[in-house]
Amino acid sequence: MKVLRYIIMCAAVSCASVAYADIFSTPAGATAGGQPVNATAIISTSDSGAAFVTIINNQANPTSIIQAVSDLFFDLSGPVGSGALNTSQGVERNIAANGTFTDGNTVDTGWALSHVGSTFHLNVLGTPIGPAHLIIGGPDINSNVYSNANGSIAGNGPHNPFLAGPAFFMIEDFGIFGATQVSNVVFSFGTEAGTNVPANIPDSGATVALLGLALMGLAVARAKFRKA
Repeated sequence: MKVLRYIIMCAAVSCASVAYADIFSTPAGATAGGQPVNATAIISTSDSGAAFVTIINNQANPTSIIQAVSDLFFDLSGPVGSGALNTSQGVERNIAANGTFTDGNTVDTGWALSHVGSTFHLNVLGTPIGPAHLIIGGPDINSNVYSNANGSIAGNGPHNPFLAGPAFFMIEDFGIFGATQVSNVVFSFGTEAGTNVPANIPDSGATVALLGLALMGLAVARAKFRKA
């Protein structure tokens, strides 16, 4: 699996830098506030001094805001510097009171980055955009409506718009290299800090399709990085 990941990453960036990638997911049957949660983080590191993070909420037709992703914690091996969030993006989704939704533009996530030692923290709570822009899963796959959504999601002014689908983040740090390893990945859910679910490390059954989503964001981030 590691070899396959390396080949995909190398092809995506034209072997410009050696990169490491792993996929981390919430354990099967994970819950937050009594509700099921299911999220994935794809994290890659590069010799260009950057880490690329993709966060996906896999929990379809959620009931409560506590099933939306608000934070991600992870550790990076080796010496790291101050760290900076170079760019981030996601698609805005407004969910109406009847559970129907409208997607908007691809926008800056408005999330913030902080870190203490080797632990990095991406979050939206406490930022100017929060408690909006939490990452939400898709609607019911049959009706294409958020039929389970209660008032914390459907038509909720402070919590709309959400971010739908993958959210992409590019972190710059002079201490990041292709050999930098990722560990201790923890997801947070809802609008109250501390609703944490540690991820499996790593998901050895990760699919090429999920890696493809991460690489799409990586390619966009690299293009923006070159223009900066």
